[in-house]
Amino acid sequence: MSERVNKQKKSPAPEETAPERGKTGAATPVAKAKAEAALPALGPLGMLRWAWTQLTSMRTALFLLLLLAVAAVPGSLFPQRPANPSIVTQYIADHPDYGKILDSLQLYDVYSSAWFSAIYILLFISLIGCVVPRAIAHYRAMRSQPPRTPARLSRLPEYGTLVIPADAGIPASAAIADAAAKLKKRGYRVDVRDDDGARPSLGAERGFLREVGNLVFHTSLIGVLVSVAAGGLFGYSGQRILVEGDTFVNTLVGYDQFTPGSNFQSSQLQPYSIQLDKFQITFDRESKGKFGQPIDFKADVTTRDTPDAPAEKQVLKVNDPVSLGGTSIYLTGNGYAPVVTIRDGDGNVAMEGPVVAKLQGDNYYSSVVIKVPDAKPDQLGFAGFFLPTAFVTEEGVSFSGDPELINPQLTLNSYFGDLGLDAGSPQNVFELDVKKLTPLNARNLDAGGITLAPGSTYTLPDGKGSISFDGVKRYIGVDIHHNPGQLYALIFALLAVAGLVTSLYVNRRRVWVRTGTHEDGRTMVEYGLLARGEDHRLAAEAAAIRGLLTDEWDLDSQNAPSGQMDNGPAGSVPAGGVPTDSGKAGSGKNEAATDTPTEDFIQSTAGSPESKKDQ
Repeated sequence: MSERVNKQKKSPAPEETAPERGKTGAATPVAKAKAEAALPALGPLGMLRWAWTQLTSMRTALFLLLLLAVAAVPGSLFPQRPANPSIVTQYIADHPDYGKILDSLQLYDVYSSAWFSAIYILLFISLIGCVVPRAIAHYRAMRSQPPRTPARLSRLPEYGTLVIPADAGIPASAAIADAAAKLKKRGYRVDVRDDDGARPSLGAERGFLREVGNLVFHTSLIGVLVSVAAGGLFGYSGQRILVEGDTFVNTLVGYDQFTPGSNFQSSQLQPYSIQLDKFQITFDRESKGKFGQPIDFKADVTTRDTPDAPAEKQVLKVNDPVSLGGTSIYLTGNGYAPVVTIRDGDGNVAMEGPVVAKLQGDNYYSSVVIKVPDAKPDQLGFAGFFLPTAFVTEEGVSFSGDPELINPQLTLNSYFGDLGLDAGSPQNVFELDVKKLTPLNARNLDAGGITLAPGSTYTLPDGKGSISFDGVKRYIGVDIHHNPGQLYALIFALLAVAGLVTSLYVNRRRVWVRTGTHEDGRTMVEYGLLARGEDHRLAAEAAAIRGLLTDEWDLDSQNAPSGQMDNGPAGSVPAGGVPTDSGKAGSGKNEAATDTPTEDFIQSTAGSPESKKDQ
């Protein structure tokens, strides 16, 4: 039938071969009808159906996934306002020609921009539109019977025949039952057809997990998208520096920097507390190449889930966060905090406590900035550096020779004037703008710089006050994250990987077996295999099934498979997979029995009534 169909396809239709215009140039009726034909109007409803079909196609989903990845690129090229608004403001000021244009295109708020959200939502809808119909179709396929037995099994990619001797006493119905049992044990879903007829057959199918894996993979992608969206909408993150002895309470005012989600509410913050009791660092003291490098960090903390809850001792380490109130607290940084006391010109204590020193170089070389807006009669400012173990070169330059507190030293320059804090403008606590300040102490001034050791005090010039170096404490930097979709995103990601692996390694296969009885009493068996998609292991599966059937019927080695016999075109070899001169293998059958070719028997069954029933 397929050959006739192909011939019909190759034969041109009469309308196509007829000239559309006669010799005189007059239009033929066919050409006239084509000219007058008009396509029906699609209409609004038809346009919506067409748009929905295009949106829910797998090609569109893949395109949107790629487009989402491309749309995320500007987020790494330009500073993002949620991460650091001051950097965005400075970037716009440094690039006045196109800075505001980029801002109007929402390139400083990529992940919350309208165009990024549109791609995200379209991808979400597209994946749902792809998965739901496929899941329904796959459910119906799993409940349906295997496909009907083809009329010509020899046309299948893997085809073979077997011959059961007449004296084996295995009729066609018993042979098809044995084949069904073997295929069921191999994991196939089997349907036997016409088992009481002269030409019984069966259809078997397996590999439904392949499509299940595909559906799990795409469904998990939807789950990942939902989880990430939930984290962006309802999550938050913040940073806080804790000096030994300090306590952090999970409130908005307790954060040094806070980044809320789009739908964040302050009521989400559970008022837990965490206090830094002690921070310890272990430095390498044995390796020559990495001598003095930190190798372990350990922060002993005291936590309370609620203000009335009992205190609990915990240990915070790198990559080992503490979980409190639905948040994860990570150890991200550390350093030294010199403890100073500053008195103003009136002798009053204007500032007292630790000052966080920002790491700048090797061996914990750190910069120090101190702002004293409460000093009288003039505000005071200090800028310099802190050295845990101070060494001085012959040129008088100090440097840190070791990260441990062996010979701590605080070196500062002092200034007085308006610090600019009264105007309410935000400032970086680690930077001091000295443009509008008057210097008091510096190396290039007569008064020189300020160099302090623990326990020493320096009196500022002109009666501006004094500064005392009381000691050194350690501090840590912590990142606090709350992401309600984080766990679900991980689960869906693992499911996506599992579904993808399943879809790659499970093959959808179909097997058909047909049996019949020859005139000489032998039972003839033919089988064929077909895979859905590419399956390089289909030949091995055919060999395995043949081996199972051969062992079941105790057939000898002369019925072993052969690439020429099993997979050749129908009629190229005698049925049974044995040449006509192999009658000796028929378990005692004589030459006369095997001289009758079985090829005509199997070929003649293609149009038999039993075969038509299978169709």
